[in-house]
Amino acid sequence: MAKRRNRADFYRNSRQVDKPRRYLAGAFVSAFNWLLLTLLSVLWGGSFFLAELLLEHWPPLTIVALRVSVAALVLWPIVLAKGIELPQQLSGWLALFFMGVLNNAIPFSLIVWGQREITGGLASILNATTPVFTVIVAGLLLTDERFTVGKVVGVALGLVGVIVMIGVDALVTMSAAVPAQLAIIGASISYAFAATYGRRFAKFGVPPLLIAAGQLSATALLLTPLALWVDDPLALPVPGATTWLALGAFAVLSTALAYQLYFALLATAGATYTSLVTILVPVSAVLLGWLFLDEHLAREHLVGMAIIGVALMVIDGRWTSRRRRAT
Repeated sequence: MAKRRNRADFYRNSRQVDKPRRYLAGAFVSAFNWLLLTLLSVLWGGSFFLAELLLEHWPPLTIVALRVSVAALVLWPIVLAKGIELPQQLSGWLALFFMGVLNNAIPFSLIVWGQREITGGLASILNATTPVFTVIVAGLLLTDERFTVGKVVGVALGLVGVIVMIGVDALVTMSAAVPAQLAIIGASISYAFAATYGRRFAKFGVPPLLIAAGQLSATALLLTPLALWVDDPLALPVPGATTWLALGAFAVLSTALAYQLYFALLATAGATYTSLVTILVPVSAVLLGWLFLDEHLAREHLVGMAIIGVALMVIDGRWTSRRRRAT
């Protein structure tokens, strides 16, 4: 009996000693995930501006086809150089193709098409509804991402923060160009299904680099023939160097690099958490304009960012759980 009691005391003390280590490890992972999320929001925040610039020279399908094709060409040499094992079965390639449809072909085309009629700012507001749909889709389809009060309240707060930051006046324009706005909403729904479906790759240990290259290649194979047929881009005037540089940034930074971060975050943090990037995108856009374009940082920007910060803490759940344990 004494030996059993001593053994129980030993294991109990060991767990207590390990608590600080586990807490520090969890805090490090959480901080790293927030860093990835912030960087991803910066990369994707610039994509709305770049899309507006490219729409002055190319039709939507051509822009999307060029974006995914260049990004895939950038990623595959890295995949091969790293010696990453490719899928050996057809089912693996089909999964990547399906991911490309959900995460690239549908949302990219809808967003760029919608931006012909609405501004990038309004498009980013509508795209910020992605976490709402992700909470619903992931809650229905994933056993480890069920509905919680914190997620619902946090997502609602985040949307309020985005609206406050961008300005209520931007919502007035929503009475016009309804098809374009519905297109952005459709893209958000597609992103929600993509984030939920993308969790399967983490279970099988597929590297983020391979997922990004595979899905972008699938989208390129699907959209390039369609763009050549519908847009006939070869008959269009050749744009200048500025447009090609914008395309390079669009493909390499906002797509190739961004998707490596996206899938790495999806594997460690989950679908709902990763979708929060769309709430941070307007924040990144405003801060980048303030830092590099000398744009004014107004009071509503600061208030909106503060609301979004609270929303992200509520959705993350760690802050509220620590308060409950403290009480």
